Amino acid sequence: MEEFGRIIISETAINSEYPQDVVNSNISVINLMREEKIDDDLIHEDALLSYYLDYYTSKYTEGNFAKFVYDSGWNKELNELIEEGLTIIGAEKHLALFQEQSRKLRLQSNIKLGKFLKGKLDGPNPFRDLLNNDLFFELEENITVLNAAFLKSHPDTEVLSVDDMFEVLEKFVGHEIKRA
Repeated sequence: MEEFGRIIISETAINSEYPQDVVNSNISVINLMREEKIDDDLIHEDALLSYYLDYYTSKYTEGNFAKFVYDSGWNKELNELIEEGLTIIGAEKHLALFQEQSRKLRLQSNIKLGKFLKGKLDGPNPFRDLLNNDLFFELEENITVLNAAFLKSHPDTEVLSVDDMFEVLEKFVGHEIKRA
């Protein structure tokens, strides 16, 4: 099976005034492809970058940098994708913050990181507190807005009705996809 060379966004999302709707449309397509057992290697690389940028943003928003580290297990490959994604969408300030936070974490022992990842995030937690940085919320750069603009302007993005989205995906997977 060859790579799915498109990023698909719904007409509804493209016409929404909320950038998160565009990002969520991409996420829905990726989630559907994964449910259909499509390997990530076959999903458009930039669609995945957008997906992981949203993951990073939502975890940081939910519980600061420590929440992202904890929930992601501080995955080297994921971190590289987030750095690449921040670079591609032009989030220079967020990229600098991510790199600064990554350096801060590399200065800690693997034993401390391991204990943190195996322990509880809530309650007294000096390691968690060390990782957190509220600068994320003060930067005059909105990852979601930049992410949505990236998806909208991408040369491989196709805007389709929901029915057409399913038709294209069904053709790709080779069978009918059950609709919720």
